[in-house]
Amino acid sequence: MHEIQDMIACEQCDAVFHKLSLANGEIARCTRCGAEIDRNAQERRNHLLPLTIASLIIFVIANTFPIVQIELQGLVSKTTLMGAVLSLSTEGASLVALLVLATTILFPFMQMLILFYLLIPSTSSNGRPGFSLLIRVMQVLRPWGMIEVFMLGVLVALIKLSNMATIIPGIALWAFCMLTVMLTVVVSFNPRYLWQIEISEQKAR
Repeated sequence: MHEIQDMIACEQCDAVFHKLSLANGEIARCTRCGAEIDRNAQERRNHLLPLTIASLIIFVIANTFPIVQIELQGLVSKTTLMGAVLSLSTEGASLVALLVLATTILFPFMQMLILFYLLIPSTSSNGRPGFSLLIRVMQVLRPWGMIEVFMLGVLVALIKLSNMATIIPGIALWAFCMLTVMLTVVVSFNPRYLWQIEISEQKAR
């Protein structure tokens, strides 16, 4: 049983190797295809946890302040992302409003909360409650977080409107730009390393 636990398989070519003890910053690669098969998960957690916390803070800022301010013929209009969702809903585009709400607010927020919970050190001797379920939920939600698609749509719309009105970027627009980059790093974290962290913490207890 212990021999099986000490083995690791390459996700790309299925080659099997003995698991090595890696120091900080070290990465183990497959000798057959060159793909990454292991790295020091604790060191990765030390970098990813602060980044996840920062992403949550920026997410709150992005959804609190106006995205843009539009000035046209003396009229000024500005709204938040949630305000835009509510406007779509009241104008009869409930399905589109629900899709925007889910893919740009709800699902990314759930992903960040789950990852934060899984990354914080646990002192429970029985393991982290709901660990396996939350890993699966995060994997299911991953393809549905589409903040980058939303940002692309906003930028295209602003370029088209710039010839007709004065566009003033809001704090939320810059926050969403930062969030897009940060989530690319945070959400791309391989869940396999979360398992390694959980196992190492259980052994330490």
